[in-house]
Amino acid sequence: MISDTHGLLRPEALEALRGAEHIIHAGDVGAPEVLDQLRAIVPVTAVRGNVDKGAWARKLQDTEIVEIGGVSIYVLHDLARLDLKPEAAGFHVVIFGHSHRPMQERRGGVLYFNPGSAGPRRFKLPVSVGMLMVERGGIRAEIVRICD
Repeated sequence: MISDTHGLLRPEALEALRGAEHIIHAGDVGAPEVLDQLRAIVPVTAVRGNVDKGAWARKLQDTEIVEIGGVSIYVLHDLARLDLKPEAAGFHVVIFGHSHRPMQERRGGVLYFNPGSAGPRRFKLPVSVGMLMVERGGIRAEIVRICD
């Protein structure tokens, strides 16, 4: 998972995502070339963030649903815009970005996961991506710092 690239796809982010079966970009892509580079690795699901403008960005939805290994994932950019109850809707994971702060926590049996920002450093926040592993019906998530 990756978010908030703002037009900058770092080589370290690409390297960290190699080996993934699917990449989810949680918005603020910044440039269509970022998605092209990610799609060169594996299939990509991306949502539109608040900085994503122009014809290329209009092709992105505000939310997406991804099903991987029997795990249902709801993707949006800004968690404050979540307009459903994920546990009631049957989602196991909610992936989001926007804050640039990596975070993972479980609420009501649902994993809420923000991979952080993989683009330009903001304040003193880490530069990171996320990994979501689906193993025997279980879900494990990891935040991977890609730059110090």
